[in-house]
Amino acid sequence: MKINKIKSTCSIFALSLAFEATSSVAQTMPSAAEMWEIIQKQQEQISRLEQKLGVTEKVAAQNKEKVEETEAKVEATASVIEETMISSANNSTSNTRLGGYAELHYNGGDKDEIDFHRFVLFLGHEFNDSIRFFSELEVEHSIAGEGQPGEIELEQAFIEFDLNQNLTSSVGLQLIPVGILNETHEPPTFYGVERNAVEKNIIPATWWEAGIKFSGKLTDSLQYDAMVHSGLKTPVIGDNAFLIRNGRQKVAEATWKNTAFTGRLSWMPVAGVNLGASIQYQSDLTQSASQTSATLIEAHADIKQQISASGQLGLRALFAQWDLNSMEAELLGRNIQRGWYVEPSYKYSFSGTQAIGIFTRISSFDNNAGNAFETANSQVTFGINYWPHEHVALKADYQIDNNADSTKDDNRINLGVGLQF
Repeated sequence: MKINKIKSTCSIFALSLAFEATSSVAQTMPSAAEMWEIIQKQQEQISRLEQKLGVTEKVAAQNKEKVEETEAKVEATASVIEETMISSANNSTSNTRLGGYAELHYNGGDKDEIDFHRFVLFLGHEFNDSIRFFSELEVEHSIAGEGQPGEIELEQAFIEFDLNQNLTSSVGLQLIPVGILNETHEPPTFYGVERNAVEKNIIPATWWEAGIKFSGKLTDSLQYDAMVHSGLKTPVIGDNAFLIRNGRQKVAEATWKNTAFTGRLSWMPVAGVNLGASIQYQSDLTQSASQTSATLIEAHADIKQQISASGQLGLRALFAQWDLNSMEAELLGRNIQRGWYVEPSYKYSFSGTQAIGIFTRISSFDNNAGNAFETANSQVTFGINYWPHEHVALKADYQIDNNADSTKDDNRINLGVGLQF
């Protein structure tokens, strides 16, 4: 009985504790209305956090876009700078070329003088594979200006276009395609201190005009040049009337009332052989009321043949004649002006680019030949060239004159040095 009573008492005590605990929990738990209010407040807080997060993400995205845009601009600017630097480097080095030539002369005899005859700068630029620019600026006799013996001359300034594989056109101030020396006259390329008298007085080298030229190939060995250009303007009266060399205007505010036409054929049947012929016509050589039509015919040969490993035989020969058609020119005996020369040579090469050569030139010319075939002035020149380098020449020759006017004879020794680069 006591045990049962104790169990009953313990049960009653446990139930009492459970009831008190339940009552305590019930008293601390919020009501349903309070729970709903708490949930709504939490939802508002969550919404505000989501809005703030959205703004932050948008700003971050905008900032990312700006950063990417800035990086793209920087990269683009760097590319432009790099391309410009590369282009500039190409333009100043591989596409632009500087060159030139120079020659110093001593003339003995009655002349007895030393002269830095020419200093020429060449500047060229290649715009692309088919368009190029060429120019030559020359100073003659060291000093130019009023009362000075020298001149500053622009000898070439033209643009060349490749029209196709076999045809090229050039426009501007350029050398006339005639003779041997007119287009190739750098000192190491010819024998003798002075340029030959025939191409100087008859052709007359160096001779340039403004115009357009077409150059092409008919076959691998046959080439042609055709040029339309400004012409000569010779005086009509005085000692220099109708003299060819005095008609050069050098494209310096030059009169162009009369157009000239020049054509040339060049045949190179084998290596080292160049045979050419040119013709030019101008309907008025004086570009005035005189109406003196003029025709130039010219033929030449330039031959170089190896006869041994070190020895080379050379031969240059040229004939040129002007026919002037007017009574005024005929009365002065200048309706026919002609000249010719023959120049055999021998060149021996040794020790790399060094070489030595000997030559003889027999020439004859007359600007007052009239209708006679004979020429009044003759000259014999013989001498030696030494090339310590293929682009540097030391020269010595002796010149014997036999002119119609014997007072102009000046037999003399000539010394010179010339170079090209």
